[in-house]
Amino acid sequence: MTTEASSPRLAALLERVTPLHLLAWTLTLLVLPVVIITPLTLEQQLLLSGALFTAAMVANRFKGHFPSLVMMFLSVVVSARYMFWRLTETMYGFENPFNFVLAVGLVLVELYAFVVLVLGYVQTAWPLERKPVPLPADASLWPTVDVFIPTYNEPLAVVRSTVLAAQSIDWPPEKLRIHVLDDGRREEFRLFCEQAGVRHVTRSDNRHAKAGNINAALKNTDGEFVAIFDCDHIPTRSFLQIAMGWFGRDPKLSMVQLPHYFFSADPFERNLDTFGKVPNEGELFYGLIQDGNDLWNATFFCGSCAVLRRTALDDVGGVAVETVTEDAHTALKMHRKGYSTAYLALPQAAGLATESLSGHVGQRIRWARGMTQILRVDNPLLGKGLSWPQRLCYINAMLHFLYGLPRLVYLTAPLAYLFFGASIIHSSAAMIFAYALPHLLQANLTNSRIQGRFRYLLWNEIYEAVLAWYIFRPTLVALINPKLGSFNVTAKGGLIQQEYFDAQIAKASLFLMALNFLGMGAGLWRLTWVDDQNIATVWLNLAWTAYNLMMLGACAAAANESRQLRNAHRVTLSIPATLYRLDAPSMRCQTFDFSAGGLGIDLPTTVDIAQDTLVEVALYRGETEYRFPARVRFSGGQRLGLQFEPLTLAQERALVQCTTARADLWSMRWGNYPRVPIHRVLGRIMLISLTGFRDMFAHYGRAFTRRLRPAAGRPAGTLAKDPT
Repeated sequence: MTTEASSPRLAALLERVTPLHLLAWTLTLLVLPVVIITPLTLEQQLLLSGALFTAAMVANRFKGHFPSLVMMFLSVVVSARYMFWRLTETMYGFENPFNFVLAVGLVLVELYAFVVLVLGYVQTAWPLERKPVPLPADASLWPTVDVFIPTYNEPLAVVRSTVLAAQSIDWPPEKLRIHVLDDGRREEFRLFCEQAGVRHVTRSDNRHAKAGNINAALKNTDGEFVAIFDCDHIPTRSFLQIAMGWFGRDPKLSMVQLPHYFFSADPFERNLDTFGKVPNEGELFYGLIQDGNDLWNATFFCGSCAVLRRTALDDVGGVAVETVTEDAHTALKMHRKGYSTAYLALPQAAGLATESLSGHVGQRIRWARGMTQILRVDNPLLGKGLSWPQRLCYINAMLHFLYGLPRLVYLTAPLAYLFFGASIIHSSAAMIFAYALPHLLQANLTNSRIQGRFRYLLWNEIYEAVLAWYIFRPTLVALINPKLGSFNVTAKGGLIQQEYFDAQIAKASLFLMALNFLGMGAGLWRLTWVDDQNIATVWLNLAWTAYNLMMLGACAAAANESRQLRNAHRVTLSIPATLYRLDAPSMRCQTFDFSAGGLGIDLPTTVDIAQDTLVEVALYRGETEYRFPARVRFSGGQRLGLQFEPLTLAQERALVQCTTARADLWSMRWGNYPRVPIHRVLGRIMLISLTGFRDMFAHYGRAFTRRLRPAAGRPAGTLAKDPT
């Protein structure tokens, strides 16, 4: 790795390390084991935990990275004390093999969580926050770039904007070549590409899916660099000028990855009404983890919104085809060969999120299976070419996708005592409280500080609870036989036309919910006859079960698919515009949102315009004005809703340049989430959970009513079943 180019922050940190720092850390590491393994009484443990938590609260009041490192260190100390206590003080004295097996299962899950916690701290210890590097002033020195847009079964309406935006990238035209890699071999795509002036590329088979599609195109192109966009990821005009500068600084740089930004709501955001209010599932990875990986020269290739050096790709045999996560595996191969990678946390492209929860689950299943396949066939802890920080970053990414079984264990663990009286943690409730609560509080406080802009506390537990059962099965199969399973394409551009409760996807959550409700009933029954020594244990398990029910209620809410009212997704945007009418003077105005099909504008004064009136609206790229024919669909006060009339290809391209391809459009929305206190997060999740219970009971109430009602007596227009 070239220290200057790949990790300037790491080099600066190493330069600031003095002998005094080394001495301090050495003494700390010598004392640390004593702090972790020293047995304490209940009162001493509570006192120590309180002191460490107070120190973390004080550190949290200061800004900067060093207080964050202090909080990580304190969190590891408290969690390590908890795990040492669990392994040495709570794993004996079981009355029967059943209790022992359950106890071993729980402690293994907790060990997994502890390892992932520590590795997560390593990954995110000091995000690099790399800045773009300017290109040479002489554009004739800029390299040639092939832009690949792979597609298989997506509709042309989704792909058009991406192609037109790629043509609008600010780069010398003779050095930019656009290729639509059409594995669907569709005639309408060929005609569109011919009309747009881009290359339509096909092949005779679909071997190795997307990876094979890209590799086939690599053999028939010769650009010095390759930019890859999923067919729904629309690049901004500045994409290449932002991404390419670092390649000139580092000759061993093989890839620059930029974030995946989504301008449509994913199923969680739409169904839970959190779009734009709560960071979504992927923002932690692109907002923090990839930036943290960059410090260690361990940035992953994510399959889209990236530029790769062709010579590096050729050196590793093209895009990896051994696993279904070809992108991350390709990056691993390049790192093994000694190449560096880079990450720029500046959204310069935006795409469509998955529309349905079932599609979202299918996408995550592929990711989980693929990362588990890499763990088996190309384990980063083994083999040559990687530094230890790189190995740890990769292994943590792979371990993350093994969360299915641990999450299922956490959702059912208290039931062992409530149903069977099985004490799987052989200790008093007071000691469990004294060790477990500080571990949880310290970890949550630390992660809240580190992840605050990109992940709110507890939300990851909802995501994982929904996906746990579906992730568990393919990862288990991939661990046993990594060759099983096939590549599945994530559908984009669909429309949820009717609200419905997806009982099929929610089936696992509903089963777990029923078990926890039964466990709650069993626990309340136990309160009527248990002796005084066990009553605290019952209450502890009841509290755990109540928390699980809250999470499972939120899972039910996520499965209630909300109706999608528009074919084209609206994006908030305020830019100058001009309204032209046949019977009145032109009027300067301001947009408030846009989509591929229309535009919303704010007028300076109230104007009465009849619905269906034909108008023209002008948008601007610099000083250049572009006019678009439109029809008034809504008129109210000083607001108009316009629907575009059919546009020429030149007008479509101009519309993309003025809207989705704007250089500043997505970056100004990136990570703009305020830090939210835990009580507000809990309150919101509790409300969502109650909504989930309501949706679930309503769904099954309707189903029960339909079964009771004779088919002949069913009113016309009544659905026989929900469209699950």
